[in-house]
Amino acid sequence: MGGGRSGPRREVLVIVLPIKAPEDLIQSLCKDYPHLRVLYHRALPDKSIPEWLYREATILFTTRYLPADPKKDAPHLRLIHEYVAGVNWMVHHPVYKDPNITITTSSGVHGPQIAEWAVMTALVQSKMYNTLYEKSKEHHWNISSRLRHDLLQTRDKVGQRVGILGYGSVGRQIARVARAMGMEVVAYTARERKTKESKKDQGYVVPGTGDPEGDLPSEWYSGTDKKSLHRFLGADLDWLVVAVPLTPATKHLLGAPEFKILSNRMAFLTNIARGPILNQDDLIAALANEPEALLLGAALDVTDPEPLPPSSPLWKLPNVTITPHVSGYSANYTERSFDILRRNIQLLEDGKGYGDLINVVDKDRGY
Repeated sequence: MGGGRSGPRREVLVIVLPIKAPEDLIQSLCKDYPHLRVLYHRALPDKSIPEWLYREATILFTTRYLPADPKKDAPHLRLIHEYVAGVNWMVHHPVYKDPNITITTSSGVHGPQIAEWAVMTALVQSKMYNTLYEKSKEHHWNISSRLRHDLLQTRDKVGQRVGILGYGSVGRQIARVARAMGMEVVAYTARERKTKESKKDQGYVVPGTGDPEGDLPSEWYSGTDKKSLHRFLGADLDWLVVAVPLTPATKHLLGAPEFKILSNRMAFLTNIARGPILNQDDLIAALANEPEALLLGAALDVTDPEPLPPSSPLWKLPNVTITPHVSGYSANYTERSFDILRRNIQLLEDGKGYGDLINVVDKDRGY
C-alpha cells in the first residue's frame, strides 16, 4: 500500500477509541480490503492499552492513545489517523516528531454540526430567544412594550458581513449557511489564495457542504502579521467567527486592540476553535463594560481554561452563550472519520505516497 511498495500486503490497522466498536464500519473496511487486518480496542478510563497492539500496528486510528516510544513500542507504525481535528496537544510527543510516521486528522467531519451551532447561537442572541423562552414559561401571550420595542430593533442577517478567521472546512460551511441567509462572506487565511486552484478546499469535505471551490467570499484577506489581521478585522464585520487552529503563532491572537477594531461595527464574536486564541481577560472587558462594551456579544464553545471555572465572569454576562466544547458532537462523526481513513487506505492502495493522503498534518505548521 503506497510508499513504493508493490502489491497488497497485510497491513494491520489498530483502532483504539473510547467508544463501542462500530462493527458495521469495521466489517465494511474488512470486506473492501481483505488483506487489511483490523484490531479494535475500546479505551476505558484508568485502563492501560495492551502494548502488543502497538507492536502489531502499521496504521493506528486513535485519539490520544499513543505509544510512548514509537521506535521501540510501534516499530512498524507508519500512519496515525486521529479521531479529532486538532493536534496542538501532541506536538511535543515522540510520535509527532518521528519523520517516518505520517499523521492525518478528522478535520472536515465537524463542518455541518459546528456551522449549525454557530448560526444557532448567533441567532439566539440576535433574536432575543433566551428572553422569549423565559417569557413562554409564564404562559402569557402578551409581552411588555419595552420587549416589543427591543424586538422591533433587531436586525436580520441580510446584507450583514461575516468575517471567517480561518477558512477551513468549518469556516467554509459557516460561509455556505451565512450566504443562504443573505450575508456577505469575508475570508482570512494565513497563506495567500490568489489563484482559483489555491482557493479550493484540499481537505475532507462532507458531500453537499462547504465551499469546495472557494467561490463564496466576496473578499479574501491573508497574512501572518498583525497589520494583515487588523486590515481584515477592519473590513466592516458584523460577525467574526474564529476558526483557526491553536499554534504558538495564534495564541492570544485576538485581544484588546483587535476587539477595539471590531467595535467600529459592534461585531458579534463566535469562537469554535480553541480558547487560548483569545485573550480571555480582554474578551471579558470587551463584553462587560456597558455602555463602553466593544463587542455586541459572544458565543463560546471553547474557553481558557477548560473546564471554565464557576467563578469566571463569563458565566454571568447576559450577552454571552457558553457551551462545554460540544459543537462538534454529532451521530455522524464516527462514520465521517472512518470515511477519511477509508479514502486514505484507497489512496495507498492506488500507489500514492503518505504525503498524498487527505488531511495530512504539516508538522512544521502544527496543523
